[in-house]
Amino acid sequence: MSTQFSAVLVTGAAGFIGAALADQLMARGQTVIGIDNLNDYYPVQLKRDRLAQLDARFGNKFTFLELDFADDAALGRALAGREFDAIVHLGAQAGVRYSLENPHAYVRSNLAGHVNMLELGRARQTPHLVYASSSSVYGGNEKLPFAVEDRTDHPVSLYAATKRADELMSETYAHLFRLPQTGLRFFTVYGPWGRPDMALWMFTEKVLAGKTIPVFNNGQMQRDFTYIDDIVAGVIACLDRPPADNGAVKPGGSTKPHAVYNIGNNRSEKLMRMIEVLEEACGRKAELQMLPMQPGDVPATYADISAIARDTGYTPTTPIDVGVPRFVEWYRAYTGT
Repeated sequence: MSTQFSAVLVTGAAGFIGAALADQLMARGQTVIGIDNLNDYYPVQLKRDRLAQLDARFGNKFTFLELDFADDAALGRALAGREFDAIVHLGAQAGVRYSLENPHAYVRSNLAGHVNMLELGRARQTPHLVYASSSSVYGGNEKLPFAVEDRTDHPVSLYAATKRADELMSETYAHLFRLPQTGLRFFTVYGPWGRPDMALWMFTEKVLAGKTIPVFNNGQMQRDFTYIDDIVAGVIACLDRPPADNGAVKPGGSTKPHAVYNIGNNRSEKLMRMIEVLEEACGRKAELQMLPMQPGDVPATYADISAIARDTGYTPTTPIDVGVPRFVEWYRAYTGT
């Protein structure tokens, strides 16, 4: 059964996926309360520019609260008296490689912060809480494509471990408090307004500047590159369909009101193929520096999306041949290069 909630709380609203989701929710008539602490993991100006776009387009449909959702007292104060009937919890400390340098940021945001959102959902008896997990929970699994039924108890980074822990905590709240939840394991997301720490942004910046780009595992990498519009369509399709508390087994194995889905492109692209498409979009060849595998990284990701396709009708439609040139066009306009 499909439900369109009238007001949605979105954490990480100044982030790449959060801002794009808020845009689409408001475009179809919903109001959004956005939360973000605007941390400096990457340039804050990009986050402010995303928020300015939302404010300019939607005005009073959008309420932005600058706060750290890992601070439960601040969260409670900021939301006192504010009404919403669904939560999409996308805010997190992102990045696999940064988790090797600053583990405490991940514990605070991804563990304590997730518990705070679960407690908020419990206290408000929220009809649906959708939260961001990650394809990184699959660790070094060699079976491709990754399916939600696969084992996920051998993470290869702290970031991955925190995301798996979030799924387990959510299962507990679905069991104890019957809080309806959907966890989404995102696969490599890209597109306009993307993140500067992601490969496509870094590669585009260096190719246009004539600088060498680092290519890990000597280029023997595959990623399920998923275009932002496809991702947002999938998030909304899941948001509109809270899992039923009917004892049936859900994707991910829960018999509680808790489903876990892969959300990806269902087509794993070789990294070198992505670089070729990027070179064409930029109109120049890339200078490549072949390097060994980085700690905490995995050689391949590939999503089995049969569960989300069956339950929501999700069908990604944007290949990298379309999405990468769109990103390059946006990047040049945004940066003036």
